[in-house]
Amino acid sequence: MLFNMGNLVAAIPFVAIIVYWALFSLDTLMFLVVFFTPLSLNISDVPGLRLGNIGIGVALPTEPLMFGIMLIFLFKLVHVGYDKKITRHPVSIFILISLAWMFLTACTSTMNFVSFKYFVERSWGVATFYFLGIILFKKLKNIYTFNWLYIIAFTGVIIYTFIRHYPSHFSEKGAHTAVTPFYNDHTAYGALLAMFLPVVAGMCFIKRNKPVVRLIATILFFVFLLALGFSYSRAAWLSTLAVIAIFVLMYLRVQLKWILMGLLVGVCLFFLYQNSIIQKLQRNNQDVSQDLGKEIQSISNISSDASNRERLNRWSCAYRMWLDKPVFGYGPGTYMFKYAPYQLPYMRTIISTNEGTGGNAHNEYLGPLAEEGLMGMLAMVAIAVSVFFLGFRLVYNLKDKDMRILTLSIFLGLVSYFIHGMMNNFLDTDKAAVPFWGFIGMLVAIDLMTKKQSVDGGNTPQIPAEK
Repeated sequence: MLFNMGNLVAAIPFVAIIVYWALFSLDTLMFLVVFFTPLSLNISDVPGLRLGNIGIGVALPTEPLMFGIMLIFLFKLVHVGYDKKITRHPVSIFILISLAWMFLTACTSTMNFVSFKYFVERSWGVATFYFLGIILFKKLKNIYTFNWLYIIAFTGVIIYTFIRHYPSHFSEKGAHTAVTPFYNDHTAYGALLAMFLPVVAGMCFIKRNKPVVRLIATILFFVFLLALGFSYSRAAWLSTLAVIAIFVLMYLRVQLKWILMGLLVGVCLFFLYQNSIIQKLQRNNQDVSQDLGKEIQSISNISSDASNRERLNRWSCAYRMWLDKPVFGYGPGTYMFKYAPYQLPYMRTIISTNEGTGGNAHNEYLGPLAEEGLMGMLAMVAIAVSVFFLGFRLVYNLKDKDMRILTLSIFLGLVSYFIHGMMNNFLDTDKAAVPFWGFIGMLVAIDLMTKKQSVDGGNTPQIPAEK
């Protein structure tokens, strides 16, 4: 048995503390979730917790806590109400549209149980760290606390991974298993490293912090950078390069509209010369390697690299699934159970599977396209675009230097994930959902605070120094 009477009795004090925090100190409970997110374990593989081919995966202790916090939020929403300034914010509107459409497509889903479970999981992340998070982040010290709690716990995971990775001499093959049991895949680990690297970098330059805090942040920056290299996650490397490019453009104060126009021109040129580009990529036969230069070269290998070719396979399946169900899709969370028949024989790879055990669409935009139809993908794109406009506006308009650094670092963390989302998708996990929705909540909270300060005629809010 998983539990016995002794375990239950021993758990009573901890349950009592959690209940107390839920009733009288909800922010403490939210911070507890943040700290345990990098350390959480998924129990989907525990015997007796599978329902046929559908594993009931729950990350402990974070997801049950987020579910409870969401129930408290809904209770307060009914009895107390909510700040209309938050719900009327453009980012909030797109998030609510996304949730509403997800609920509708869960109702029309080909697998209702899977879809409603997926919808509830998305809802508790949004409710806890976006809608409740905005209220929490109105005190700027809470933004600081959130980031440090995640970073500290994540640093423990990095050290653990280094220790497990060392016997294989930090090889590419060893990176796949060194991250277990905290991450089931080295790419998810790399994605979160890339997401927090700009945040850790920002901590180094916030001058109101004590010198010892900036020194610790500087050391951690190099630890995170080293861990990113040893993650062998090429998608994370690419997203980091994209973050550097966006940072340079923002440093030069290039307007977002020109960046978007440049991207549009690039997309048009790709489709115009796609045959030549694809033929050139197909001539690249460099597979993954221990050599860093060759590893980078393998990123564009679509002829023999199994990982790259499997992504193309998954993306093409998502497109064909959408053609069959263009309006409502197959239902949230169903891609992995439905894509197998859509695989073309010549696109299959040595890692292809028909069992629904090989993951999802590997794309935060094409996944919703297959599962929720065109509207699902457009809702996700709208969230991304609205966050980009918000991030650029805040960074360009904030007068206080420390506030600008803080906002920039959070925004660049989100940029990293939005770019990474073109190659992988992890928002169905607590590891990514907590910082993703939390970071967006931070930007909206800063936006609302600066608007209030502007109306009141006060100064831009400032982040307090570490005490």
